[in-house]
Amino acid sequence: MRKVAVGATVVCAAAMCAAATLVVRHRIKSLRNWTRAMAILENFKEKCGTPIEKLRQVADAMTVEMHAGLASEGGSKLKMLISYVDNLPTGDEKGLFYALDLGGTNFRVLRVLLGGKGKHIINQEFDEVAIPPHLMTGNSEELFDYIAAALAKFVATEGEGFHPAPGRQRELGFTFSFPVRQLSISSGTLIKWTKGFNIEDAVGQDVVGELTKAMEKIGLDMRVAALVNDTIGTLAGGRYCNQDVIASVILGTGTNAAYVERAHAIPKWHGLLPKSGEMVINMEWGNFRSSHLPLTEYDEELDVESLNPGEQIFEKIISGMYLGDIVRRVLCRMAEEAAFFGNTVPPKLRIPFILRTPDMSAMHDDTSSDLRVVGSKLKDILEISNTSLKMRKVIVELCDIVATRGAHLSAAGILGILKKLGRDTVRDGEKQKSVIALDGGLYEHYTNFRTSMESTLEELVGEEVAENIVFEHSNDGSGAGAALLAASHSQYLGVEES
Repeated sequence: MRKVAVGATVVCAAAMCAAATLVVRHRIKSLRNWTRAMAILENFKEKCGTPIEKLRQVADAMTVEMHAGLASEGGSKLKMLISYVDNLPTGDEKGLFYALDLGGTNFRVLRVLLGGKGKHIINQEFDEVAIPPHLMTGNSEELFDYIAAALAKFVATEGEGFHPAPGRQRELGFTFSFPVRQLSISSGTLIKWTKGFNIEDAVGQDVVGELTKAMEKIGLDMRVAALVNDTIGTLAGGRYCNQDVIASVILGTGTNAAYVERAHAIPKWHGLLPKSGEMVINMEWGNFRSSHLPLTEYDEELDVESLNPGEQIFEKIISGMYLGDIVRRVLCRMAEEAAFFGNTVPPKLRIPFILRTPDMSAMHDDTSSDLRVVGSKLKDILEISNTSLKMRKVIVELCDIVATRGAHLSAAGILGILKKLGRDTVRDGEKQKSVIALDGGLYEHYTNFRTSMESTLEELVGEEVAENIVFEHSNDGSGAGAALLAASHSQYLGVEES
């Protein structure tokens, strides 16, 4: 009996030893995986580094590319497009103006009533219209006929006070958010379609001419006074409210910047110098590239797999379209090489762009003690449940690394513009205000991104200069901004209303 008991004790002890060994092995493996995951994170953080000196180099490179792009067509990765906007709103504009905002599967029609000096926008109305899918791949005439008909229908609903002055033609600002070769303030030929449109016979055509033909066909008496993009509309909206606005930046799904340049500082401009002595330049800064940009293997993979490899590199590391996917790519590497989410890689984690930047922002901004927003986002979007607080903290840190790099580089880009205009220093004690008009969901809704960008620019320029740099949110450049540009380029400028 004693032998049996001893045997049982020995077997039991052996089993306990084996179990303990398994536990120890599991802990060692877990520790090894965690160490590997932290090494991946640390390596990524190091490569994303944006010390002040590097940001100054990026700003200098931006200024150099701006000069090169203004000197000749194709002279730089920055297109530095001449917008033909030489007359920004002053706040004195008066009357009724329309806008058409075409940039996706819906378009908007707006009317804005301007009250003149000190009264600004008295009233505005808009309507949103869906474009039937077959018109996005049909022919040019069908698309513009459809748009003109919707515009005519909207004009027919003009209410009390929403009428042009007697004997005057209605005027329209046309925001066309596709690549265009601008020929004048009110004409431009389509270079190519994007965003799911593919209407071959419209390529190479003047889009204002196409719209005008469609309006004339149905007897809609309306003149397109300005063809613009949303960045220039944002600049116009900002300047309308504040005459110290010198530039605009869009930080949304995509990114771009525009600014007011001295006309004599544009060597590639061969026309007569405008009376104002100024010209708005559409930088197309999303295409900026420099050896000083802190790029990682994740950025390179994203670029190679994108629809436009080698293009829009700056946009791919600072804009809302891509930030969430960079986070996803790093998490995927941690899952594959360090079993960060367990022994299998969560299938949803392999789907490009499944983690959107608004979700990343919500996780980054999570201040709850248990980071419950992070937990719920992982569960709802990636179907990853049972994450520990330690893991959630790592994910918040990853979001911070990606957002901080984007915010710092955005600040460096703005410094590049200030340098080009000589507004990065205080000269002889003069204090000129430099107001930057900003718009886009990334700037408006991603708090950590916005505050990081603003504080970084302050650090870059120093306290004295920073006192004179102001960020202002300029809303709806593609809508109200376009109507304001129609007003500042009206055929009736200088003519008193009867």
